[in-house]
Amino acid sequence: MRLTTAQALVRFLANQYSERDGLEQRFIPAMWGIFGHGNVAGLGQALLQYPREMPYYLARNEQGQVHASAAFAKMRDRLQTFACTASTGPGSTNMITGAALATTNRLPVLLLPSDMFATRAPDPVLQQLEDTRAGDVSVNDAFRPVSKYFDRITRPEQLIPAALAAMRVLTDPAETGAVTLALPQDVQAEAFDWPEEFFRRRVWHIGRPVPEEPALARVAELLRGAKSPLIVAGGGVVYSGAEHELRKFAEATGIPVADTHAGKGAVPWDHPCAVGGIGSTGTSAANALAAEADVVLGIGTRYSDFTTASHTVFGNPDVTFANLNVARLDAAKHSAEMLLADAKLGISALHTALHDWEVDEAYRSRTRMLADEWQRTVDACFTVGHHPLPAQTEILGALNNALDDRDVVINAAGSMPGDLQMLWRARDPKAYNVEYAYSCMGYEVAAGVGTKLAAPDREVVVLVGDGSYLMMSQELVTMIAEGLKVIVVVVQNHGFASIGSLSESLGSQRFGTSYRYRSDSGQLDGGKLPVDLAANAESLGATVLRASTVDDFTAAIVQAKANEHTTVVHVETDLYGPNPPGSAWWDVPVSEVSELESTSKAHETYAALKRTQRHYL
Repeated sequence: MRLTTAQALVRFLANQYSERDGLEQRFIPAMWGIFGHGNVAGLGQALLQYPREMPYYLARNEQGQVHASAAFAKMRDRLQTFACTASTGPGSTNMITGAALATTNRLPVLLLPSDMFATRAPDPVLQQLEDTRAGDVSVNDAFRPVSKYFDRITRPEQLIPAALAAMRVLTDPAETGAVTLALPQDVQAEAFDWPEEFFRRRVWHIGRPVPEEPALARVAELLRGAKSPLIVAGGGVVYSGAEHELRKFAEATGIPVADTHAGKGAVPWDHPCAVGGIGSTGTSAANALAAEADVVLGIGTRYSDFTTASHTVFGNPDVTFANLNVARLDAAKHSAEMLLADAKLGISALHTALHDWEVDEAYRSRTRMLADEWQRTVDACFTVGHHPLPAQTEILGALNNALDDRDVVINAAGSMPGDLQMLWRARDPKAYNVEYAYSCMGYEVAAGVGTKLAAPDREVVVLVGDGSYLMMSQELVTMIAEGLKVIVVVVQNHGFASIGSLSESLGSQRFGTSYRYRSDSGQLDGGKLPVDLAANAESLGATVLRASTVDDFTAAIVQAKANEHTTVVHVETDLYGPNPPGSAWWDVPVSEVSELESTSKAHETYAALKRTQRHYL
């Protein structure tokens, strides 16, 4: 079958399917792209020729298309994703941040950056980086450290093993992430006689690894000996579809369940064993139990520093870890007893092994008492009655109350992830998408596109601060073009609330964290800039509703839900809070020496907290 390399790749991808638990589906149902001289006559031509085989979505920013693909994959439990094509040079390197986000979050995305001429005949071409040390280097080599698999296709026939290797990694739950196939622009257009078998329908079976009996017995023995165990539920619970199993296991054993951002909603917030988020921005309930826990069962978690409060939240000197995970990298963390298995099967096996064991009734009562106490704190944060501008927590409370259980909220960066982890009341694990592995500013709006494509039957609400909106809001135009109905809440506080607060706590006096004119002092501490993000969103084609009070905001959300098109709700909040009460630390080093009194005092505090940090051995 004589086709160009680009045509062959499109035909190949159109016939790749995933299967889990008997459900088969196209693994890559569409391709995103922005065309330039590197791909317009290669993959661009192939997509034009095969619109039924591979539908095409036009992005407005190459980073945005990768974020949309990652959010789509997250919503589809990593059983589907998109491919992304970009032109040579800056078009391709724009995707690197998205690649890092996908790999950090263990989400599959196929990246197809265009590369320079394999023949090197016209070198140096437009947008080519010339490296004096090697002739085979291009800017696309920057994808290597952020990709789980990388290859450069310098001959058409190389596509056959490379494409198969790409699918192997993309469909492996333990290895998945961004996969990059760099495609020189001349090779994309080069013809080759392909074997027809390359284009046959392939089904990639995504299995559920079964726990080994000896490992299962070791973990069960650890839990049987525990007096104050704690479960940390991560994203692996959700991707495995193990929510029901986890809830039943917790009910039967009485082990309290704390969650990470990726695991929030796996156990509903009002479940008798739910204690909320854990770690640096965790609840007082989860962190109190973590401080006492003698055995921690991590399920599908990567234990980021926010989860462990920089290795300080688990305070029991004799704490032992057991980790249930498909990835050995995560299962081995904190010197844990490893249970390498699918979360769903692993939890079920533990449930069976511990059928005659549960925690003391006093521990159950303490769990419920701490959780109820925290919910009273949540109520207070949601109804603080702050003036003249509302507090951000009040806006989150009004939004939480206005949304249905299946409505999806999306966020990634700034002060909102911390507030959301502490306060958001989630019942559905697919209704909470806070990207806090890479915590990438600019993710939110693009993720709204991918999430809505993955779940058109759900209301999708993007929560984005002014800082993140200014970094990347272009995919609002994509929402409009594709006729997607997404609600975008723009929270305007004229600066970086999260980093400003952190800066103040570290003795740096909120330096460089507010959007202000430069004053006569030479610093950016003048009046507020006349930025109107609502007008900007309106100019991009969205319907805009402005709110100035909590009641205004609630009414705007009701209206936005009734609309049949993308609506932006703009609300201004107080940059300085008040914020939810914290109960854990985050290790951000403070200058050891300083001429500033504020920094010197902050370092004294830092040094004291640093002494509580330890490896779990």
